[in-house]
Amino acid sequence: MSKFNKFLATAAAVLLTLSMLFSTDFHSVTAHAAEGYAYILLDSYAKTLKIGEEAFLIAITSTGKKPSFSSSDSTVASVNTYGKITAKKAGTAMITAKIKNGEASCRVTVQKTIIKLSAAKLSLENGESARLTASSSTGHPVTFKSSKSSVASVDANGVILAKKPGTATITASADKTSAACIVTVKQPVIKLSRSAVSLFRTETVRLAVSSTSKSAPKWKTNKKSVAIVDAKGTVTAVKNGRAIITVTIDGVSRTCEITVKKPVVAFAKENVTLSVGETHAAKAYVSSKNKPAYSSSNSKVAAVDQNGTIRAKAVGKAYIYAKEDGAKGRMTVLVTAD
Repeated sequence: MSKFNKFLATAAAVLLTLSMLFSTDFHSVTAHAAEGYAYILLDSYAKTLKIGEEAFLIAITSTGKKPSFSSSDSTVASVNTYGKITAKKAGTAMITAKIKNGEASCRVTVQKTIIKLSAAKLSLENGESARLTASSSTGHPVTFKSSKSSVASVDANGVILAKKPGTATITASADKTSAACIVTVKQPVIKLSRSAVSLFRTETVRLAVSSTSKSAPKWKTNKKSVAIVDAKGTVTAVKNGRAIITVTIDGVSRTCEITVKKPVVAFAKENVTLSVGETHAAKAYVSSKNKPAYSSSNSKVAAVDQNGTIRAKAVGKAYIYAKEDGAKGRMTVLVTAD
């Protein structure tokens, strides 16, 4: 462009600007330039916007005619016929105002949305909850999502609930941008009140468990014929032998060995002589204090009931037994005619 043409362009711009300053009607302003040349003045040649933000691009033409607007990338920033720019996604686009024989452009930079989280890492016990707060640089709502809801779930308000040991990633998203928080649900620390217990048949013991987890403990026995356990950790001895009681919380287990002892059974008298028709109250000592079961080797000679009362029935000899949980004592009964 020659020096003369540059002068004309500058003069036209100045005249147009002065006319705008002293005019109350924008549409009545008319600017004249050298024939064949047209010029556009913009209020800005570079704009920085956030996603979702809007701004107007004001264009003044040397001809006084309304320019047309276009965007080099409308997916980044679009523009309407009035010059209103809408930022859509991070990136750069050129917004161009054009008239016949003249145009001008504004570089629009759409900033990437920045998401701030209250924590980048969280460590929780199973059953615990925590609130994760998030904000976006655009002020747009943030949505939350968990990579493993079975480990740690998250609701629309960012409240995280630990469900089982493991690791999950909580993602906060807005404007196709995200930030993450790594949530670790810890293995619980478990303590069992007893590691070994000795019992007699029918005796019970309550095993207490403490845990850093809020999950309910699960109890089981490896030998129900020896010892059983209920949901509260109460163990009941069934018969002599050994059983292992296991409590499990979130995959972590502790055990207690239960020994059901074989009792000692003995009669106060090992021998007794009775006449036919006579009775005798046998006294059997059982170390477990459980009631023994009585029986006779020959009930035709001497019969016995479950209370230990012996009745002599015929001349001869019989053995009376007292049995309890695999142990037994024996008494000899001699029945005579006298």
